[in-house]
Amino acid sequence: MFLPIILSGLVVVLTWYVMGKRNENYWKSRGVKFYGKNKVTGPFWDYFATQGALFEKFNNLYNEFRKEPAVGLGQILTPSLFVIDAKNVQHVLAHDFQSFYHRGFDPAEDDQLADSITMMNGPRWKLMRKSMTPLFTANKLKNMYNTMDKSAQDFVDYLKANPNKWNGDFYNSAMLYCNAAICSAIFGIGTKSTFDSPFLEVARNISFSGFKNNMKFTLLSLAPSLMKSLGVKLFKDYEDFFIGAIGEVIKNKEKGITSRNDFADLCISLQKNGTLKDQTTGYEMEPTTGHLAAQAFFFFSAGVEPTAAAIFSTFYCMARHPDVLEKVHQEIDEHFEKHNGQITYNVISEMEYVDKVINEAMRIFPPIGVLTRKCVQDTVLPVGNIKVEKGSKLFTPIYAMHHDPTLYPDPEVFDPERFSKGRKPNDDIYMPFGMGNRTCIGNRYAKLQMAACVVQVLRAFTVKGKQLKGKGKLTFERHALLCRPDDMEIHLIPRPLK
Repeated sequence: MFLPIILSGLVVVLTWYVMGKRNENYWKSRGVKFYGKNKVTGPFWDYFATQGALFEKFNNLYNEFRKEPAVGLGQILTPSLFVIDAKNVQHVLAHDFQSFYHRGFDPAEDDQLADSITMMNGPRWKLMRKSMTPLFTANKLKNMYNTMDKSAQDFVDYLKANPNKWNGDFYNSAMLYCNAAICSAIFGIGTKSTFDSPFLEVARNISFSGFKNNMKFTLLSLAPSLMKSLGVKLFKDYEDFFIGAIGEVIKNKEKGITSRNDFADLCISLQKNGTLKDQTTGYEMEPTTGHLAAQAFFFFSAGVEPTAAAIFSTFYCMARHPDVLEKVHQEIDEHFEKHNGQITYNVISEMEYVDKVINEAMRIFPPIGVLTRKCVQDTVLPVGNIKVEKGSKLFTPIYAMHHDPTLYPDPEVFDPERFSKGRKPNDDIYMPFGMGNRTCIGNRYAKLQMAACVVQVLRAFTVKGKQLKGKGKLTFERHALLCRPDDMEIHLIPRPLK
């Protein structure tokens, strides 16, 4: 009776052992150190078995193998490498782009909302990114800032009317603001109507902090081919909602509603112009409502949760450093008085100290802690002369590099003056939005959205931190992607302005 069970168990154990040994030998034969604690699943097992965020497990690897150019990992049967040396990281993300343009994810072909520039690859990605780039030109951002500032003002009004939001729930409050701001920019929805909209519920549900989405992300990382062959969709639950929303936005715009040069107007322009074509490669693509909905979904998912995490982290840093907070208040007050309360794109650009604080907060707590790439052709990493075969998966650190004392003196010290003229770190070691051709397309938009929130909220409130019970040191939200501290609450205190 028990014999089949015992035999099945032995087969599983033996298979697990063989896979682990294969992974280990693969990298050792190439002269690369191997992470032997979990030879089949690497740090993903640590992530599921312990508390904390996924990037923390990679950070532990970074510190353990700091003197190595890279370390081999187990990823089922896919040769995988965690790149450590900064020059190798630059090589993967920027210098050898033709070998590493693939993001490492292969969603199912009919997973419509996953068909966005963040998961597209090759000519398809190049064509769609080129089509979306006009949305983020300097002039477009300048025009969009008025919408962001209006969202931030509405957010402050919302906070003033809801004192229950002042004590301890600031991350969710930041989610409210980001949801309102991105909905206004993408869908043209007035911000006051989105503080309790269905879009906010979607933003919360697509988070990779819940068990279901965590499992999907992990399986997509460990066994992308299996997930693709099974037709597992990452965002199946939101297809009808988002495709319907974009269709409705386009329909309303076509009825003659005033153009704002926003995402909806870009959608109409692309559809009117017909087939998209890359003149270099000849690749063609029809801008269907489904494809455009996928781009909207990407901007929404990237513009809400990660940006809210970055806003929270910025307030977290200021709450821990009252001297910095006071300087921020002073700069904001000076510009409000100087410009009669009218904070335009040009005015926000003058607030140099606010910009330094946001930059340093994103160094300490980058929105995303680790990036992934897939090798599409055989190549070699320069430091260590490591041969990387086509199909291999690579992980590159962000958080760990931002906290490396060989790259940043006193990396754990929050010092906005690191970003003063003449001291700014180079782009090859400071990368809160990534590096190279696949840098986040909306990075400047995200920073403006953050700045609008910081300026309007800190004009009306100051902040104070409250350490949570049982959390005496820095801890992070359990999340597959984000890097957000969760050991302290942020409390808002109204300012007695004249």
